[in-house]
Amino acid sequence: MLKKYFICYFVSFVILLNLNITSYSQNFFSDEQVNISVYEKVAPAIVAIDVNIDDGVSSGTGCIIDQCGLILTSSHILESDGDINVTTHDGNEYKAKLIAVTTENSDLALIKIDTKKDLPIIDFGDSTKIKIGQKVFAIGNPFGFSSTLTMGIISRLDYRKNKIQTDAAINPGSSGGPLLNSKGEVIGINQSIYNPDNNKSNIGIGFAVPVNAAKRFIIHSKKSIIKFIKADTIPCLK
Repeated sequence: MLKKYFICYFVSFVILLNLNITSYSQNFFSDEQVNISVYEKVAPAIVAIDVNIDDGVSSGTGCIIDQCGLILTSSHILESDGDINVTTHDGNEYKAKLIAVTTENSDLALIKIDTKKDLPIIDFGDSTKIKIGQKVFAIGNPFGFSSTLTMGIISRLDYRKNKIQTDAAINPGSSGGPLLNSKGEVIGINQSIYNPDNNKSNIGIGFAVPVNAAKRFIIHSKKSIIKFIKADTIPCLK
């Protein structure tokens, strides 16, 4: 009799456990789960950048591309000669050195922090495969609100200026951060917004540099990079 009661109790426990698991998994719709997965995958590899300038601080975002602390960002954040301060996702703060800056009109730069631990890195996508209407995500530090996720679509591809246009919210402090596809791959580096009224607010027209331009910049900067790290640890240099 005791054995019979034990079996019934155990079966009831398993059923309740499965119900709880099913209930938990149904807390999010499939599209929400994509949003969550992209953020949790990429956010640890995104940093906040603050540069001391004469009249305050120039702020932006960066993407860690090598475990030793090589970071891809926008060059316009670094236009002054002030100290470059980097805060990683876990809150640690570092001083960074400038490694390379684009000579062309693509607004890209590489900086390096020194750390004793391996850092999480982003995954590169392929910007030749992107489509207008495709869902995209942006992670950045707009107005100092660190690790902010926004999303939208690719609104337009400007082949003449080599820019991706998106309605995902990009605001001051977001420059240098990633534009991502639904796999969490970086397809662009967020650069600027259309701002006809000079009010600094996003009106749904933002621009990113295609990631393949960033890959070319990294390859072109290989001589500068190998002074600090082994270049074969960076995916696009292997």
